[in-house]
Order: sequence, then structure tokens, then C-alpha cells
Amino acid sequence: MKHSSLLVAASVTATIVAAAAPHAQQDLTARARAIHDRVVALDTHNDIDPQTFTADCNYTMRLNTQVNLPKMKEGGLDVSFFIVYVGQGELTPAGYERAYSAAVAKFDAIHRLTEQIAPKEIELALTSADVLRIAKTGKKVAVIGIENGYPIGTDVKRIKEFYDRGGRYMSLAHNGHNQLADSHTGEAGNEWKWGGLSPLGREAIQEMNRLGMMVDVSHPSKASILQAIGLSRAPVMASHSSVRRLANQTRNLDDEMLMAIKTNGGVVQINAVADFIKADPRERAPAIASLRQEFGLPSGRGGGAGGGGRGAAAATAAFKCPIEGSGGSRGSQGSQGSQGSQGSPGPGLETLSADRRAEFERRMAQIDRQWPAAGRATLKDYVDHIDYAVKLIGIDHVGIASDFDGGGGVEGWNSAAESFNVTLELVRRGYTEEQIAKIWSGNLLRVWSDVEKVAASIQSGRGR
Repeated sequence: MKHSSLLVAASVTATIVAAAAPHAQQDLTARARAIHDRVVALDTHNDIDPQTFTADCNYTMRLNTQVNLPKMKEGGLDVSFFIVYVGQGELTPAGYERAYSAAVAKFDAIHRLTEQIAPKEIELALTSADVLRIAKTGKKVAVIGIENGYPIGTDVKRIKEFYDRGGRYMSLAHNGHNQLADSHTGEAGNEWKWGGLSPLGREAIQEMNRLGMMVDVSHPSKASILQAIGLSRAPVMASHSSVRRLANQTRNLDDEMLMAIKTNGGVVQINAVADFIKADPRERAPAIASLRQEFGLPSGRGGGAGGGGRGAAAATAAFKCPIEGSGGSRGSQGSQGSQGSQGSPGPGLETLSADRRAEFERRMAQIDRQWPAAGRATLKDYVDHIDYAVKLIGIDHVGIASDFDGGGGVEGWNSAAESFNVTLELVRRGYTEEQIAKIWSGNLLRVWSDVEKVAASIQSGRGR
């Protein structure tokens, strides 16, 4: 009888707990929604294609780009750093001029959106104070970041021109060494051009400090990053980088680099590229490539390391405005050196005989057991990187970057329309509203403000 009573009590308790769970989730979601509505949600890295910044095709429309005004409004994303990105090319006068022209086209596109197409919906911020001022009006905020210093060529005076055009951060290198700095891509073969920064790169950092342009350390090599931090008189920022301890990618920052950014007073904007959040074991891709070569199959490799995938489709086919649901090409989104496709068996198996295919699949299963694929990254995996960085370098040095329309996106946060989900996950993990406000925008704006103060000091002569 006593045993029966215990069973009844346990059953009642389980029923009460089950009934309470949905209410607890509703309360958590409501609390997260209120926090998300109050904080300024800022994303430091969204790529663009100038073809989606025209009178006939633009961000007032719900394009199938990951970022546009309807999706920013839906997800409560307040601030987007639109990126003037130019892929690495030849270090020649002709190469520099092509890059410069491509950069100017992107600067012009952003100004066209904010000044002609949708000035009542979005405004360009030129100072850290502008961001908060504009956000309070209810308009969305645009800021310009420069990915890859290659377009300045060998003329450091172009940094001021880019600053005057609205650029407020710049990374010295991208995927490939250039005239300013070594890139992270040299790590694969331990091949370097400068051993860090070039003399021109050092001069560029001094000019950025003078102007008040943030020094971005995403993409350069470790030596370049550490030298830039040592040389800069202002805090630096990593505009879109994740944690190497959790995903062993050359684009990610190791603990030494993270600690150096903390010591410098800077901020690390955690990057939502799936392969930088969950990386396959390094041995996996070469093992699959070797196996495919042995069986006479094509390499099956995906996006290259040069980042040229962004906007490449528009260059090779007639452009069609990518209105969501129309089947148009996705504007500027593409690969950024993602390794995910290298971790799959790849195409061409249908060309093998039944026996050969069975042998290939047996050998592939061995690779799967020895070096299992990481799988698609989720929002929880993304916030794991935020957690790690916060624990290592502190809540004041961590921020958010999606890399949308440049290869970014994880399950649960795959467009600006899903930005609330980031706040929801942070609330679920116990972050306070003050901490969430710092992560979403406060830390980045503090760094930007500090950079402005250093520039003012240098320009007044006090900083000499």
C-alpha cells in the first residue's frame, strides 16, 4: 500500500513538472524578448554585393540575402557593419587599381542605400556616439568596415580617403599575404612573406591610430596579429574570429592571441561561420582527398582559400535580383575558405563499379571512425565559443559577428531575422541583461570610443 502511494505521488509530481515546463520556457522567452528589445544588437561583419544596392534591387526588399532591412527588423538587429571586401590579388599596380575600384564601388553602394534608397529607414554612423543616437530614433544603423587593406595599394594616404568615405575598421590582410601583412593562410605550409607586418603595414597602423580607424586583426597571421597589438596605441578588434581551442582552424584565435587582445583592451567578435565553430579533425580532409585520388575520383573540393566565392556568381552569370522565393541567385553570399565540403565523400561515386564502390565506402567508413566529421554547427555551439572567450578574457572583451552573406550562419542563427535567438540562448545560460548588452554592442562601442580618444590625442599633439 505504501509502495502504491509512492508511485502515485511520483506520477503526480512528474505531471506537475511536465505541465510547468512550457510555462518556464514561455517565461524565459518573454524575459529574453524584453532584454533583446532594450539592448542595441550590433553585428560587426555582413558582406554585400553592390548589385543589391540599386534603385531596382535593394535592402528595402526581402531579398534572399541573409541581411536586409526586413530581416533586420524581424530579428531585432539594430546595427550592421557592411563590409567593403576585396579578395586578394596580385601585388602589382594593376592589381591595386582593380582592388581600389572594387572597394570604391562598395563604399558607394552603402552610401546609396543610406542617402538615396532608404534614408528614413537606415543611417550611416561615423562615430561610436552616432550608433546610439541613430538607434534611439528607431532607424537601423549602418557602419562600414574594410576587410583587407589590399585596395590601398602602396599609398598610405588612401587610408584617410577610405576613412573619409566612412570606413571605421580595416584588416591589413585577408586570405593571402599582401603588401601590408602576412595572412593566416601561410600557416598551412609555414610560408611567410614578411614574418608578420611589412614596413608599410606598420605605417598603416600608425595612420589608422591617427585617424581613429579601428585596427582589425581577423585574417592576418599570428605574428601579424601580435605585432599589430604591440604597435597599436589604441585597442584593437577582431571583427569576426572564433576560438581555436574549440575549432582548430587557422582563422581562429588561440589563447595567446585572445589574451593579447584582452591586455590591449580590445574586443573579439565571435564569428558564426559554421566551420569555424565546429571543425573537422585536420586529418580528415587530406585522408578523403588521398582516398579519392587513389580511386581516380575528382577532388570534390569546395570553396577555395582566397575567399573569392563571395559575389562570384554575379560575375559569371546574368544578375537576377535575389528576391526571396523567386529563385534568384543569393546576392553576395558564398564561400570563405570553408572546409566543410572537403569533409564529405564527394561526387563521382556513380562512376565506380559495384565492387570498387563497396571498397571505397568501406575505406570511407574507416576514415569516419578514425576522424569523424564534426557535423553542422548550431547556435548552441556558437554560444559555446562566446562562453569560452568570456571565461578566458572576461565579459568586457567579447562581441558578436555573423559573417552573413560571406559564408556565415549556424542552425538557429542563419539570417538577421533570427538574431533574437542569440539573446535567447544567452539568457538560457544565465547571462544578465548588463552582460548581454556588453556582448551585443557595449564592448565594441567602448573600443571604438577609445580609438577615437587616442586619435584625438594624437591629432592634438598630446599623444606624441
